Amino acid sequence: MARRRLRRVEEVQIDISPLIDMVFILLIFFMVSTTFVKEMKVELERPSAVSAVRSSTKALRVHIARGGAIYVEGAATPLLSVEGRVRQLLRESALRPILVMADRLVQAEKLLDVVDKCRIAGAKDIGIATHRVEK
Repeated sequence: MARRRLRRVEEVQIDISPLIDMVFILLIFFMVSTTFVKEMKVELERPSAVSAVRSSTKALRVHIARGGAIYVEGAATPLLSVEGRVRQLLRESALRPILVMADRLVQAEKLLDVVDKCRIAGAKDIGIATHRVEK
């Protein structure tokens, strides 16, 4: 009597637990290492310029709203206090650039007043945010 040997067929399974662990570790790494730029909730319609270039994300931001309200790093600041507030923020890093974001309907005099206050406070590099226009 001939005996046939029965072969056991084993199911091959791939363990994906380490793969899932690596995906979560990478996700956490990218979430922690990414810098987020907090934008103001003030609606600004920026002027346009052909020569516009991208600004640094580390820049100190000064917003001038359409109504004339001034915000330094998100905090409402009257014009007389802009110099002191900017000086205080520049103590942390004197070489930090300043980006003035003004609505296109803001009077030029108001914009110049804010830029002057920033220069008096000790700012070396001051830029004005615009919207880039393609040629």
